[in-house]
Amino acid sequence: MSRQHMGHQARKRFGQNFLHDDNVIRNIVKSIRPKVGENIVEIGPGMGAITEQLLDATEGFLNVVELDRDLIPGLKVKFFNQPGFKVHEADALQFDFEQLKTDERPLRIVGNLPYNISTPLIFHLLSYAGTVKDMHFMLQKEVVQRMAAGPGENNYGRLSIMAQYFCDVQHLFDVGPESFHPAPKVDSAIVRLVPYQTLPHPVKDHRTLENVVRTSFSMRRKTLRNNLKKVISSEQLEILGIDPSLRPERLGLAEFVAISDYVFEHPMDTAKNA
Repeated sequence: MSRQHMGHQARKRFGQNFLHDDNVIRNIVKSIRPKVGENIVEIGPGMGAITEQLLDATEGFLNVVELDRDLIPGLKVKFFNQPGFKVHEADALQFDFEQLKTDERPLRIVGNLPYNISTPLIFHLLSYAGTVKDMHFMLQKEVVQRMAAGPGENNYGRLSIMAQYFCDVQHLFDVGPESFHPAPKVDSAIVRLVPYQTLPHPVKDHRTLENVVRTSFSMRRKTLRNNLKKVISSEQLEILGIDPSLRPERLGLAEFVAISDYVFEHPMDTAKNA
């Protein structure tokens, strides 16, 4: 049993799997390349396996967000001599990360994310893309594959499009179950998300894009004509140069942005199709 998880029973409801493989921890920190003076935030520090190395690199300055109050005293004791170590007892899904940006330094967000809430948490964090330099997460491998997938791939869908709207997505490396305690039943992977300074395909209304993408993938096996009939007609899709008989996974981000902009600018037209 590793020193990282002695004395604490991992909680199923928090989706806890504690990382204890020193090689993996080193590789993660090497991928992050933390530096002194940077505004780094760690989500779900757990027993402090990655935290320790982040604090070493930043000379003791780090914000962490932890939901499990049983872990917080241990973290405070372990890092009591680090004056710049701040623990925020909070649910990352509800947490306002904007409050941690106290000056011009962008946030660098890091975390071994609980797999049971990883997708909604990613969507929450994407909303802060404007104040974030980059994000490095340990996630279920399948989630990372979905985020990085391109049009026509099996894993391509809503998460791919929304992540790639805001960020350059890089699948860095995989991590086996044996690196954790308890060992999860799935493989994990490290992903790097780098928010674009200038969006490659800016949309006129972000909520319209979210709605169009969600509606398009509501039934994956159906065509755009079927899934989007209450939002945009086949004739309107053809005006945009998009074949209404295609399935949604054939379309790239630029096409989804084109549909969203058309829907946003033609509310009267789309109302007739409702």
